[in-house]
This record gives sequence, structure tokens and C-alpha cells, in this order.
Amino acid sequence: INYEEGGENCILHGDPASEAFLSEIIGAPAMEGVRHMSMESIYEYGSRAGFWRLHRMFTERNMPVTVYGVTTALEKHPEAVQAMKDANWEIAAHGYKWINYQYIDKDEERHQIQEAIKKHEEITGERPLGWYTGRTSPNTRDLVYEAGGFMYDADSYADDLPYWVYDYENPFLIVPYTLDTNDMRFATNQGFNTGEQFFTYLKDAFDVLYAEGETAPKMLSIG
Repeated sequence: INYEEGGENCILHGDPASEAFLSEIIGAPAMEGVRHMSMESIYEYGSRAGFWRLHRMFTERNMPVTVYGVTTALEKHPEAVQAMKDANWEIAAHGYKWINYQYIDKDEERHQIQEAIKKHEEITGERPLGWYTGRTSPNTRDLVYEAGGFMYDADSYADDLPYWVYDYENPFLIVPYTLDTNDMRFATNQGFNTGEQFFTYLKDAFDVLYAEGETAPKMLSIG
């Protein structure tokens, strides 16, 4: 589960413009210097209703869950954090804010990663062991490794299995995320229109990987 509601772009959060990414308003422009009330309420739905629906569904089935939590989103919703902890879910770090870091200055990104770790521990009571930014910069992985203490980084879409990178003093584990078997495709062109379509796509992906598992390990990531 990606917990981002409260970390998105909004002038109330000190950002220059409203959020324009992943909403039911396809192609929504970023509105500079003003509030986008519809966009704000769309994101608020996730914290008020959407999260609790997923929480009920997963806890009823006793399913293990990893939450990628944006620090500023977790900070705004302590009741959700407590529910995650009570369910014994892993709460991994998902960046300090839910923004695009592509053009963020390296020192500023370093500072935000350090703040994310510090506040994540204050909010959840535990240091995050996993990291996923999503919209990374070319510096993100280096800075995450530099920060230390992480067991894995999920900022990759490069494989069906976890793998090691050897670019640093010690090997660093990458647990790939996915934008393919991912519910974000309900909000993209050539995506899903119904829950049945999403289920069928997930089932097809599972069946293929399960068959390939006859000769080699496979992992299905669902986002």
C-alpha cells in the first residue's frame, strides 16, 4: 500500500502548485499559487475512506502488507499509523514528500532523506528498513545507501526478482516495484476500467510467473 495522502503537492503544504499526478481528473494541470479544491478532496478520500477499506480487507484475511509511507502523510494521520502497527504491517519509507525529485538539488534531496528517516522513526517508533521514492532523481539510490541502515531499496522496475547491486562498499538489495500490475493503471490511458479487468490481469501475471517458477524463482509485485 502506498500511503501518500497528505504528502502530495498542495500550496497548503508549501508547494508552488496543486497536485497533477494520479487522480480521477485525467490530465489535470498543476494550478500554480492557488488551491485545487477537487484535487485536494480526491486525495483526502484516500485517508478518510480508501485506506480503511484496504485495512479491513487485508486484516480480515490476515495478509502481510508493506506500506510505503510518505513521511508528511504519516505525520498527518497518526490513527492510520497506529492501525498499521496494530496489524503488524511493515512501514517502509516513501520519501519525505510525494513529489518529483528529478530536478531537486542533491543536497536538498539528501536533507529530505535524512528528515524522512528521522521523522519516520518519531512517528512510527521504528526506523524504516525499506525505501521507495517513486519519482527519483539520478542521485536517489546513492543518497539512500549513503544514509545507511536500509535493508532494501524498491526504486527499480528491472526484474521479477530481488537482486543485488555492487556499486557500493557493500552489496545493496533491490526489491523491484512495479507499474504494470499496479492499480495506478485505473488512472492512465490503456489501463483498467473495472475491478474484474485488474483481477484478470493480476491472475494472468501470476499464472505466467508460476509456470516459469518450474525452472527459476519468481516474484509478483503488486502496486
